[in-house]
This record gives sequence, structure tokens and C-alpha cells, in this order.
Amino acid sequence: MELSTAWLEWFVLGAGRELMLFASVGILLIGLDDLFVDALWFATRRRRDAPVAPAGPIEGRLAIFVPAWREEAVLAATLRRALAAWDGEDFRLYVGCYPNDAATLFSVSPLVARDPRLRLVIGAEDGPTTQGDNLNRLWQALGDDERAEGQRFAAIVLHDAEDHVHPGELALYRRHLADHAMVQIPVVPILRRGAAWIGGHYGDEFAEAHGKELALRSRLGVAMPSAGVGCALTRNALALLAIERGGDPFRADSLTEDYEVGMLIGAYGLQSRFVDTRTVEGERIVSRGAFPGAFEAAIRQKSRWIAGIALAGWDHLGWPGRRPGAAPEARAGERWVARWMLWRDRRAPLAALVLLAAYVGLVFQLLALAGQTMLGWPTPAVGEATRFLLAVDASLLVWRLGMRMHFTARWYGPGQALLAMPRAFVANVIAILAAYRAVILYCRMLRSGEVVWEKTDHPDEAALPGVPALRAVKR
Repeated sequence: MELSTAWLEWFVLGAGRELMLFASVGILLIGLDDLFVDALWFATRRRRDAPVAPAGPIEGRLAIFVPAWREEAVLAATLRRALAAWDGEDFRLYVGCYPNDAATLFSVSPLVARDPRLRLVIGAEDGPTTQGDNLNRLWQALGDDERAEGQRFAAIVLHDAEDHVHPGELALYRRHLADHAMVQIPVVPILRRGAAWIGGHYGDEFAEAHGKELALRSRLGVAMPSAGVGCALTRNALALLAIERGGDPFRADSLTEDYEVGMLIGAYGLQSRFVDTRTVEGERIVSRGAFPGAFEAAIRQKSRWIAGIALAGWDHLGWPGRRPGAAPEARAGERWVARWMLWRDRRAPLAALVLLAAYVGLVFQLLALAGQTMLGWPTPAVGEATRFLLAVDASLLVWRLGMRMHFTARWYGPGQALLAMPRAFVANVIAILAAYRAVILYCRMLRSGEVVWEKTDHPDEAALPGVPALRAVKR
């Protein structure tokens, strides 16, 4: 019995110490990385672009791309909202469907038959393929229309089948695409009643990512990822990608083709901009959308993001960052800043491993405390260096939570900001499980060579009982 207890003591105390040491060092490095981003955001938030002669808004018709697979519950309502919001604008909305998705086809066919602004594109293959493949079919349909009508489109806007678009969105794109190849507006998750924890953590993360990370990248002039919604690209920029890829601008074997498009545009030296602005009435121009409110659905969605960005994206993009035409000293600096941002995009599996080590190490520390109380185990000695490391980690964690609450408060108010602190634990658990699933998904992709669209089901807000009306998002 004593031998068994001694072995248990050695295992619990030793494993707990090693796990906590690994987690402490990982939290320190990731925390300092985040702290440096925070410092740059504070230092540049009042930066203004160099004065240039303002260019007029781009002229010509805009194309809206909406890929769809089994979206019969939400797509028709989304199309009605978009058609009403953009009444008077010159655009054509392309909807990409599959021949074996009868429910979605039946849901939108009456709208397509009545409104010439809608163009239904039915692919030749049964679905699902990938979202990139769907978008490429829409690109081909756009080219067919241009040749048949003798009119060239000016830009392409990307949206999902469940989005709530803003009436001022297209005018904003026209104004800023005159000087930029890509324009991204904030994406704001809709916080639904009954999904405060799983769905709410998306609001916290997007508030910080789009309130700070994308804004900082835009100010620094480095490559900026597209969110896939609330994003517009000039036709010339997509044509360049199409030339490089043999005719199709979107990568059909990618789970995150939208992310890759944004990064490639920056690698080619084209300018992108993140625009967070208001109308004259004071309303922010954003793209709103419903995100998963169920635990398993959130894990599936985030595992697709991690597999596509951190794992497969590394294979597809490598480490670009050099901008042609810049001064020699600027090229090196921009290259390293761009690679640093890529590292931040790709660190999710490592961060999940650090979080897992921290939580498991915490469990071992609790077991050690129980052993000290019940079995008389000795209290492990903690050196000064370890105490200092833990104190720094604790300070970084408090700062991180404070920043998360700050950005959540800017978008959703103080009530949601208070929930952001406990929701951080929920986000961490989802991140750990999503990273595990992403590794399995990536290995399956490598083994089979097949990439399949893992669509996330999004309930339509208007169809859910008891959901309050959308409120204006705070600044």
C-alpha cells in the first residue's frame, strides 16, 4: 500500500510540475505575442493615411456571390433582405446551388423567376464539393454573362447564405475599391437568446479580432485575410488570381479559400483595407450573421478553420510577405511583419496544446493538494524564478481578459462584456477540441486527397421565436 501511494505521489507531483512548467512558458510566449499586438494597436489607432487625391467611386455593376448547400431554411430570407436593402443599386446576385439539393432550389426558384437581379447557377456535379469550387462556378457564370452582354463587372462581393447585409455596404465598397484591391468590413455575430455561451463566445472573439487584429493589419499595410463575408474584391484582382491558377480564382481543394484569397492579394503587392465606419445617421456598416449555438457545431466549424488556415494553409501559402516595388529596407520589415501575422494565424494548434497542458496540470495540482491533505504528501518547493514566471503569466491573463471585455463592451455593451470573462473558458475548451479534430481532419485530407465542404448549419434569426430584433452595434 505504501509503495502504491509513493508511486502515485511521484506521478502526480512530477506530472503536475512538468505540465505546469510547459504551460507557463507557453502562456508567457503567447501572452507576450498578444501584448505586442496590443501595444501596436494602441500606438497606431490614431494613425491617418497619408493625404492623397481622393478617387471617385468605381463605376459598373457589382456581382454578389452567395454559395449554398442545403440552405433551404435561410437562403430565401437572406435574398429578400439583400434585394430590399440594396434597392436602387446596380448589382447582380449569383446564387450557387447543386443539382441534388432540391430543397434549396425550390426555396429560391420563385424569387429568381420574379427578380432579374438574381442569377441561379446550378453546378454540373452533385454536392457538396467545396465552397471554393462553388465560388469558381459563380466566377465562370459571371464570365459567361460578361461575354453575352458585353458588359464588364467592376467588383465581386462575398456573402454567406445566412447573412444580414447593410444597406450602405455596396456604396462603401465602391468608394474604397477605387484605391484598394480588397475591402473588408466588420463581421458581427448575432447574439441569440438561449445561446449566450456557445454562440456568445463568437461575439467576443470577432469583436476583438475585427476590432483590433484586422484594423492593425490594415494600418500596417500587410496582407489581410478575407473573412469570406462582408468582403469585396475588384474584378481585376480576382482575374489576376484566376490567371495564376489556370482560370479559377478560388482554390477548390481548400477549406478556407476566402482566407487564402486575402493573403495572396497581399503577397502580390495589392492593397487591402479594413473599413469600420458609420453612416451619416450614426449606424455602423457591418455584416451580421448567425453562428452556431451548439457545442458540437462550434467544434466542427472551428476545426475547419484551424485545418484550413493553420495546417493546409501552411502547405498552400508557405511564408509569403515580400511586397514588390517597396524600398529595400521596407521590404525586409514588411516581410517579417507579414510572417509574424501568419504565425499568429497558424499558432492555434500550439495554443490549444498549451491550454490543454494548463488545464490538465491544474487538475494534477488539485490532486496534489488533496494528497497533501489526506495522505500527508509533502508540499513541493516553488523557486523564486517559478514564482516570478507564474506572476507574469497571471498578469498577462488578466490583461488578456481585460482586452477581451473591452472589445466586447464596444460592440455589445457592458452586460455582454461581463459574460466575456467566463465565456473565455468555454472558448478555450472549444479551441482544444477543435484543434484535436482539425489534426484528424487534416490527416484524412492528406491520406485521401479529398476535401469536402463541411457546412455549418445556421438558424435564421427571423424564424426563431423569442429572438429580439437586431440592435445597433456599439462603436
